[in-house]
Amino acid sequence: MAIAFTFPGQGSQAVGMGKDLADAFPEARRVFEEVDEALGEKLSRLMWEGPEETLTLTANAQPALMAVSLAAIRALEARGFSLKDKVAYVAGHSLGEYSALAAAGFVSVADAARLLRIRGNAMQAAVAPGEGAMAAIIGLEQADVEAACAEAANGSVCQIANDNGGGQFVISGTKEAVERAAKICTEKGAKRALMLQVSAPFHSALMAPAAGAMREALANVARHAPAVPVVSNVSVEPTSDPDVITARLIEQVTGRVRWRETVEWFAGNGVSTLYEVGAGKVLSGLARRINRDIAVGAIGTAADVDAALAALG
Repeated sequence: MAIAFTFPGQGSQAVGMGKDLADAFPEARRVFEEVDEALGEKLSRLMWEGPEETLTLTANAQPALMAVSLAAIRALEARGFSLKDKVAYVAGHSLGEYSALAAAGFVSVADAARLLRIRGNAMQAAVAPGEGAMAAIIGLEQADVEAACAEAANGSVCQIANDNGGGQFVISGTKEAVERAAKICTEKGAKRALMLQVSAPFHSALMAPAAGAMREALANVARHAPAVPVVSNVSVEPTSDPDVITARLIEQVTGRVRWRETVEWFAGNGVSTLYEVGAGKVLSGLARRINRDIAVGAIGTAADVDAALAALG
């Protein structure tokens, strides 16, 4: 049975992440140095010393999370692990798709860092502060959430941004429309409808200016066929075609992160184990809720690297 590597998205960041990888493995430390050099600043110091509120800013959290994921990959590879030989597919949650692609060689670590800084800044700038919002909806069927969004939009923007599985959806759009949709979802019987503390309405049509910025940015970096296929957030289809991957990354800025379907696709296509590579264990928890037949593991610390090497051979 096959193995897939998955890579976490925003929300998994924490001060101190990646420090023990850097301390234990020179190859991991070099990744953080590469990211610092690419961005022209000591992002690694912010990652390891804080403050948390600065690390959490979208433009910092995105390249920082990618750096931790790639540090873990480089630590594995330095000890003889081959992604191409051992892993059937890669996928990432939102920004994690860039981490997955960097791990598979689609772009360099330095270019991934610069792309994610551009992505974070562009997403932040797309909508004026306070005009957009996101909310988590728990305990409703997808059709009910979609109906609530359609009713609440009323000529504005309100849509499902993330389908995380286990009855958990995130909706995104203008603040008034998202608040209306959350109220409608509560009336429909949602267990929870919680407004999220986020800086912009990610993965909604309001992010169209950011999609344009990513189209331009991606056109200006060297892109290669990845060593293993990536399963796209927006299409839930595996591809190794650089042009298709590029188009999907641009669509992803305004499109839905179809994570439940991604895990289900893995389960239906011979994947028996998902490893979450990078900070935190958010995706591991989601996978357990989506399909309990898939085994999960995490590779985010030096001890995790050693354990994964022993398990993967």
